[in-house]
Amino acid sequence: MAASNVPKGFQVDVQSGGYAVVTVRSEPVNTLSLDLWRGLTSILDACEEDPAVRGIIFRSGLKKDIFSAGNDIRELYAPLTSAQRYREFWVTSNKFLARLYSTRLATVAAIRGACPAGGCAISLACDYRVMTEHGHIGLNEVALGISVPKFWAGLMGRVIGARTAERLCLNAELPDPRRALSLGLVDEVVPTAQLDAAAQKALASMLSAPDVGRAATKRMLREEYSAQWSAYCQTEWEYGWESLDSPAVTEALGKVMARLSSKKTSKL
Repeated sequence: MAASNVPKGFQVDVQSGGYAVVTVRSEPVNTLSLDLWRGLTSILDACEEDPAVRGIIFRSGLKKDIFSAGNDIRELYAPLTSAQRYREFWVTSNKFLARLYSTRLATVAAIRGACPAGGCAISLACDYRVMTEHGHIGLNEVALGISVPKFWAGLMGRVIGARTAERLCLNAELPDPRRALSLGLVDEVVPTAQLDAAAQKALASMLSAPDVGRAATKRMLREEYSAQWSAYCQTEWEYGWESLDSPAVTEALGKVMARLSSKKTSKL
Protein backbone atom coordinates (compact mmCIF):
# COMPACT_ATOMS: atom_id res chain seq x y z
CA MET A 1 0.00 0.00 0.00
CA ALA A 2 1.57 3.28 -1.12
CA ALA A 3 2.18 5.76 1.70
CA SER A 4 0.10 8.36 -0.15
CA ASN A 5 -2.91 6.02 -0.01
CA VAL A 6 -2.74 5.23 3.70
CA PRO A 7 -5.75 6.77 5.48
CA LYS A 8 -5.27 9.44 8.12
CA GLY A 9 -4.70 7.96 11.57
CA PHE A 10 -2.89 4.87 10.27
CA GLN A 11 0.58 3.67 9.41
CA VAL A 12 1.04 0.58 7.26
CA ASP A 13 4.42 -1.13 7.03
CA VAL A 14 4.75 -4.13 4.73
CA GLN A 15 7.48 -6.43 6.01
CA SER A 16 9.79 -8.69 4.03
CA GLY A 17 8.19 -11.69 5.75
CA GLY A 18 5.05 -11.18 3.70
CA TYR A 19 2.88 -9.38 6.21
CA ALA A 20 1.69 -5.86 6.99
CA VAL A 21 1.90 -4.12 10.35
CA VAL A 22 -1.08 -1.78 10.69
CA THR A 23 -0.57 0.86 13.39
CA VAL A 24 -3.66 2.80 14.46
CA ARG A 25 -2.72 6.21 15.79
CA SER A 26 -5.75 8.44 16.29
CA GLU A 27 -5.03 10.32 19.50
CA PRO A 28 -5.94 10.29 22.23
CA VAL A 29 -7.67 6.87 22.47
CA ASN A 30 -8.29 5.46 18.96
CA THR A 31 -12.04 6.04 19.18
CA LEU A 32 -13.67 4.23 16.30
CA SER A 33 -15.39 6.89 14.24
CA LEU A 34 -16.88 6.34 10.80
CA ASP A 35 -13.63 7.63 9.28
CA LEU A 36 -11.56 5.12 11.26
CA TRP A 37 -13.81 2.20 10.23
CA ARG A 38 -13.56 3.37 6.61
CA GLY A 39 -9.79 3.48 6.98
CA LEU A 40 -9.64 -0.04 8.37
CA THR A 41 -11.79 -1.23 5.47
CA SER A 42 -9.57 0.36 2.82
CA ILE A 43 -6.45 -1.11 4.42
CA LEU A 44 -7.99 -4.58 4.51
CA ASP A 45 -8.99 -4.14 0.86
CA ALA A 46 -5.43 -3.25 -0.13
CA CYS A 47 -3.87 -6.10 1.85
CA GLU A 48 -6.28 -8.71 0.50
CA GLU A 49 -5.68 -7.54 -3.06
CA ASP A 50 -1.89 -7.73 -2.71
CA PRO A 51 -0.73 -11.34 -3.29
CA ALA A 52 2.54 -10.54 -1.50
CA VAL A 53 0.69 -9.86 1.77
CA ARG A 54 -0.14 -13.03 3.67
CA GLY A 55 -0.96 -11.60 7.09
CA ILE A 56 -1.65 -8.52 9.19
CA ILE A 57 -0.71 -7.39 12.68
CA PHE A 58 -2.98 -4.71 14.17
CA ARG A 59 -1.37 -2.56 16.86
CA SER A 60 -1.81 0.79 18.59
CA GLY A 61 0.60 3.67 18.17
CA LEU A 62 -0.94 5.83 20.88
CA LYS A 63 0.99 7.54 23.66
CA LYS A 64 -1.29 5.88 26.22
CA ASP A 65 -1.61 2.15 26.78
CA ILE A 66 -4.84 1.81 24.81
CA PHE A 67 -5.54 -0.48 21.85
CA SER A 68 -8.85 1.27 21.19
CA ALA A 69 -11.42 2.82 23.52
CA GLY A 70 -14.22 1.51 21.27
CA ASN A 71 -16.85 3.20 19.13
CA ASP A 72 -16.99 6.98 19.10
CA ILE A 73 -19.88 7.99 21.39
CA ARG A 74 -20.60 10.88 19.02
CA GLU A 75 -21.56 8.32 16.38
CA LEU A 76 -24.09 6.79 18.79
CA TYR A 77 -25.54 9.85 20.54
CA ALA A 78 -28.70 10.57 18.56
CA PRO A 79 -28.78 14.37 19.04
CA LEU A 80 -25.36 14.67 17.38
CA THR A 81 -25.92 12.36 14.42
CA SER A 82 -28.70 11.13 12.13
CA ALA A 83 -30.32 7.88 11.08
CA GLN A 84 -28.60 8.09 7.70
CA ARG A 85 -25.13 8.58 9.15
CA TYR A 86 -25.70 5.91 11.79
CA ARG A 87 -26.70 3.47 9.07
CA GLU A 88 -23.44 4.07 7.22
CA PHE A 89 -21.46 3.89 10.46
CA TRP A 90 -23.04 0.61 11.55
CA VAL A 91 -22.94 -1.15 8.20
CA THR A 92 -19.35 -0.04 7.51
CA SER A 93 -18.05 -1.17 10.89
CA ASN A 94 -19.79 -4.54 10.91
CA LYS A 95 -19.00 -5.39 7.31
CA PHE A 96 -15.34 -4.75 8.13
CA LEU A 97 -15.48 -7.01 11.19
CA ALA A 98 -17.27 -9.79 9.31
CA ARG A 99 -14.68 -9.64 6.53
CA LEU A 100 -11.78 -9.55 8.97
CA TYR A 101 -13.11 -12.67 10.70
CA SER A 102 -13.06 -14.72 7.49
CA THR A 103 -10.23 -13.07 5.53
CA ARG A 104 -7.69 -15.28 3.75
CA LEU A 105 -4.99 -13.38 5.67
CA ALA A 106 -3.50 -14.60 8.94
CA THR A 107 -4.31 -11.94 11.54
CA VAL A 108 -2.92 -10.97 14.94
CA ALA A 109 -4.12 -8.32 17.40
CA ALA A 110 -1.24 -6.87 19.43
CA ILE A 111 -3.19 -5.43 22.37
CA ARG A 112 -1.42 -2.81 24.48
CA GLY A 113 -3.52 -1.80 27.47
CA ALA A 114 -7.24 -1.08 27.40
CA CYS A 115 -9.36 -2.87 24.79
CA PRO A 116 -13.10 -2.44 25.47
CA ALA A 117 -16.11 -2.67 23.15
CA GLY A 118 -15.17 -2.02 19.49
CA GLY A 119 -11.49 -2.62 20.21
CA CYS A 120 -12.40 -5.99 21.67
CA ALA A 121 -14.54 -6.77 18.61
CA ILE A 122 -11.58 -6.12 16.30
CA SER A 123 -9.34 -8.36 18.38
CA LEU A 124 -11.95 -11.14 18.53
CA ALA A 125 -12.16 -11.11 14.73
CA CYS A 126 -8.41 -11.79 14.53
CA ASP A 127 -6.90 -15.28 14.56
CA TYR A 128 -4.60 -14.63 17.52
CA ARG A 129 -4.57 -12.14 20.39
CA VAL A 130 -1.49 -11.22 22.38
CA MET A 131 -1.90 -8.74 25.22
CA THR A 132 0.31 -6.77 27.58
CA GLU A 133 0.32 -7.45 31.33
CA HIS A 134 -1.65 -4.30 32.15
CA GLY A 135 -5.06 -3.43 30.73
CA HIS A 136 -8.50 -4.93 30.27
CA ILE A 137 -10.65 -6.35 27.49
CA GLY A 138 -14.33 -7.10 26.91
CA LEU A 139 -17.68 -6.04 25.49
CA ASN A 140 -18.91 -3.58 28.11
CA GLU A 141 -21.66 -1.76 26.18
CA VAL A 142 -24.24 -2.58 28.88
CA ALA A 143 -22.41 -0.24 31.26
CA LEU A 144 -23.10 2.63 28.84
CA GLY A 145 -26.81 1.88 28.65
CA ILE A 146 -26.74 0.22 25.22
CA SER A 147 -26.89 -3.40 24.12
CA VAL A 148 -24.00 -5.54 23.02
CA PRO A 149 -24.37 -6.10 19.24
CA LYS A 150 -25.75 -9.56 18.45
CA PHE A 151 -22.87 -10.80 16.31
CA TRP A 152 -20.22 -9.27 18.57
CA ALA A 153 -21.58 -11.25 21.51
CA GLY A 154 -21.94 -14.29 19.25
CA LEU A 155 -18.31 -14.01 18.19
CA MET A 156 -17.18 -13.84 21.79
CA GLY A 157 -19.24 -16.98 22.39
CA ARG A 158 -17.49 -18.73 19.53
CA VAL A 159 -14.13 -17.83 21.09
CA ILE A 160 -14.72 -18.53 24.80
CA GLY A 161 -18.03 -20.40 24.96
CA ALA A 162 -21.58 -19.08 24.96
CA ARG A 163 -22.28 -19.20 28.71
CA THR A 164 -19.06 -17.44 29.69
CA ALA A 165 -19.53 -14.81 26.99
CA GLU A 166 -23.11 -14.23 28.10
CA ARG A 167 -22.03 -13.65 31.67
CA LEU A 168 -19.29 -11.21 30.68
CA CYS A 169 -21.55 -9.24 28.34
CA LEU A 170 -24.55 -9.03 30.67
CA ASN A 171 -22.34 -7.78 33.52
CA ALA A 172 -20.23 -5.49 31.32
CA GLU A 173 -17.14 -7.23 32.65
CA LEU A 174 -13.66 -6.21 31.50
CA PRO A 175 -11.30 -8.98 32.57
CA ASP A 176 -7.68 -8.10 33.25
CA PRO A 177 -5.06 -9.80 31.05
CA ARG A 178 -4.46 -12.82 33.29
CA ARG A 179 -8.16 -13.57 33.66
CA ALA A 180 -8.66 -12.95 29.94
CA LEU A 181 -5.94 -15.52 29.27
CA SER A 182 -7.57 -18.08 31.58
CA LEU A 183 -10.91 -17.55 29.79
CA GLY A 184 -9.35 -17.90 26.33
CA LEU A 185 -10.24 -14.31 25.48
CA VAL A 186 -6.57 -13.74 24.63
CA ASP A 187 -3.94 -16.31 23.63
CA GLU A 188 -0.85 -14.85 25.26
CA VAL A 189 0.13 -12.23 27.84
CA VAL A 190 3.55 -10.59 27.69
CA PRO A 191 5.41 -7.56 29.10
CA THR A 192 4.81 -4.41 27.05
CA ALA A 193 8.38 -4.39 25.74
CA GLN A 194 7.85 -7.86 24.24
CA LEU A 195 4.46 -7.21 22.61
CA ASP A 196 5.58 -6.56 19.04
CA ALA A 197 8.05 -9.44 19.04
CA ALA A 198 5.41 -11.82 20.41
CA ALA A 199 2.91 -10.72 17.75
CA GLN A 200 5.49 -11.23 15.00
CA LYS A 201 6.38 -14.67 16.36
CA ALA A 202 2.72 -15.72 16.46
CA LEU A 203 2.16 -14.55 12.90
CA ALA A 204 5.34 -16.22 11.68
CA SER A 205 4.11 -19.49 13.17
CA MET A 206 0.85 -19.22 11.23
CA LEU A 207 2.67 -18.29 8.04
CA SER A 208 4.99 -21.30 8.33
CA ALA A 209 2.22 -23.42 6.79
CA PRO A 210 1.01 -23.00 3.19
CA ASP A 211 -1.65 -20.31 2.89
CA VAL A 212 -4.01 -22.44 0.81
CA GLY A 213 -4.79 -24.97 3.55
CA ARG A 214 -5.17 -22.40 6.30
CA ALA A 215 -7.34 -20.09 4.19
CA ALA A 216 -9.59 -22.97 3.06
CA THR A 217 -10.05 -24.21 6.63
CA LYS A 218 -10.73 -20.71 7.89
CA ARG A 219 -13.31 -20.19 5.17
CA MET A 220 -15.01 -23.49 6.01
CA LEU A 221 -15.17 -22.63 9.73
CA ARG A 222 -16.15 -18.98 9.46
CA GLU A 223 -17.66 -17.96 6.14
CA GLU A 224 -21.25 -18.88 7.07
CA TYR A 225 -21.09 -16.83 10.28
CA SER A 226 -19.42 -13.94 8.46
CA ALA A 227 -22.05 -13.98 5.70
CA GLN A 228 -24.88 -13.96 8.25
CA TRP A 229 -23.19 -11.12 10.12
CA SER A 230 -22.68 -9.05 6.98
CA ALA A 231 -26.31 -9.53 5.95
CA TYR A 232 -27.78 -8.90 9.40
CA CYS A 233 -26.09 -5.52 9.88
CA GLN A 234 -28.01 -4.22 6.85
CA THR A 235 -31.19 -4.26 8.95
CA GLU A 236 -29.69 -4.29 12.45
CA TRP A 237 -28.98 -0.58 12.21
CA GLU A 238 -32.75 0.11 12.14
CA TYR A 239 -33.26 -1.54 15.53
CA GLY A 240 -30.10 0.11 16.78
CA TRP A 241 -31.22 3.56 15.74
CA GLU A 242 -34.66 3.07 17.28
CA SER A 243 -32.96 2.25 20.58
CA LEU A 244 -30.39 5.07 20.36
CA ASP A 245 -33.12 7.60 19.57
CA SER A 246 -35.19 6.60 22.60
CA PRO A 247 -35.28 9.00 25.58
CA ALA A 248 -33.76 6.45 27.98
CA VAL A 249 -30.71 5.67 25.84
CA THR A 250 -30.23 9.30 24.83
CA GLU A 251 -30.18 10.24 28.50
CA ALA A 252 -27.73 7.45 29.37
CA LEU A 253 -25.32 8.33 26.56
CA GLY A 254 -25.67 12.02 27.38
CA LYS A 255 -24.38 11.27 30.88
CA VAL A 256 -21.45 9.31 29.38
CA MET A 257 -20.58 12.26 27.14
CA ALA A 258 -20.78 14.67 30.07
CA ARG A 259 -18.50 12.42 32.10
CA LEU A 260 -15.98 12.21 29.27
CA SER A 261 -16.14 15.98 28.76
CA SER A 262 -15.52 16.52 32.46
CA LYS A 263 -12.42 14.31 32.34
CA LYS A 264 -11.05 16.32 29.41
CA THR A 265 -11.69 19.59 31.21
CA SER A 266 -9.95 18.35 34.35
CA LYS A 267 -6.79 17.69 32.34
CA LEU A 268 -6.55 21.23 30.91
